[in-house]
Amino acid sequence: MPILEVKNINKNFGELEVLKGIDFSLNQGEVLAIIGSSGSGKTTLLRCLNFLETPEKGSITVNGKTIFSDEHKEYTDEEKRLNRLHFGLVFQQFNLFPQYNVLENVTLAPKLLKKGTDEEINQNALDILKHVGLSDRVDYYPCQLSGGQQQRVAIARALALSPDILCFDEPTSALDPELTGEVLKVIKELKNKDTTMIVVTHEIEFAKEVADKVIFMADGVIVEEGTPEEVLLNSKNERTRTFLSGFGNI
Repeated sequence: MPILEVKNINKNFGELEVLKGIDFSLNQGEVLAIIGSSGSGKTTLLRCLNFLETPEKGSITVNGKTIFSDEHKEYTDEEKRLNRLHFGLVFQQFNLFPQYNVLENVTLAPKLLKKGTDEEINQNALDILKHVGLSDRVDYYPCQLSGGQQQRVAIARALALSPDILCFDEPTSALDPELTGEVLKVIKELKNKDTTMIVVTHEIEFAKEVADKVIFMADGVIVEEGTPEEVLLNSKNERTRTFLSGFGNI
């Protein structure tokens, strides 16, 4: 049984149709890369999965439990909060709290949600920060960190809640090229730990290396879906090939 099933997700903003019937599934430990031009609906799809937006139609099922259905569109804040915990979301712009140090940023949500004793939460956070290579930065504040380090803190913060699925929205788009590699390295290491991930990315080479599945979106629909070899190297769709041609040799 897939860990995630998305069926017929539609999302409008007024007259504008942004998502027009999105269907896909994801198995435990798989990495899905979503590519496409700006405005294709990639970020809106992530926001729907994370209950930051409410679709007009469709359903979202995690581990066999339907957490969203258009038959039950009115969700309380508590229901949204609980459903959101299935997903961890790493934003483009880090969104760290500037008044808190690294350790406090990572432990804030687990402590608010009472995910264990303070000692247990702190130890879990330290273990995660070690994994992302920031053991020596736990007392630093965001303003004292590079962009790559801030994004790694954001990844640690998402992992601290032990989500079923970790989502990345263009995780390197706000970084200088020399800092991109350190963030992509962490994501690659998470794949080796059997972490289920959805990565919206413009890093086509990275998608080819890490993804188990690739989706190409355009104009709110999935134009093509398959393995990296099928979509990125041997696409049968003209729109996909035209999009990929902008990246040179892949």
